[in-house]
Amino acid sequence: MKRILLTLALAALTGAALAADAPGLPITQAPAGAAVYIISPSDGATVGQDVTVRFGLRGMGVAPAGVAREHTGHHHLLVDVKELPPAGQPIPKDDRHIHFGGGQTQATLKLAPGTHTLQLELGDANHVPFDPPLVSKRITVHVK
Repeated sequence: MKRILLTLALAALTGAALAADAPGLPITQAPAGAAVYIISPSDGATVGQDVTVRFGLRGMGVAPAGVAREHTGHHHLLVDVKELPPAGQPIPKDDRHIHFGGGQTQATLKLAPGTHTLQLELGDANHVPFDPPLVSKRITVHVK
C-alpha cells in the first residue's frame, strides 16, 4: 500500500513539474481598434456595498468561454489587482479575478466598505489575455 501511495505521489510531482515547464497557451491577437471599458460606475464614484458594474466593448463581440469565434472574447473583472495576469496564461479565477464566462456584460458585486479599484480584461475562449492585452482604464470606487 505504501509503495502504491509513493508511486502516485511521485507521478503527481512529475506531472506538476512538466506542467510548470510547459509553454503557455496560444495567444489570440486583438483586432486593431478594439477596446474594453467600464460604463459604470464612474471613476471616483461613491457606491453602496452592492454595486452594479456595466462592461463596455468596442470593435469586438462577446462570446461565452469555450466558444472560439474570431474577434470575440469574454470579460474578467479585476478587483484591487495591481498587476495584470501574465500573457499566455489563463487569467486566474479567484475573489480578485472574477470571470464572466457566460458572456455577461454586467454584474452586481458585494464589496467591503473602503476604497477599491476595478478594471476589465478581455480573455479569449480559453481565458487567455489578448495580444496586445485588452484592458480598461483602472477606476477607483469608494464603498460606503
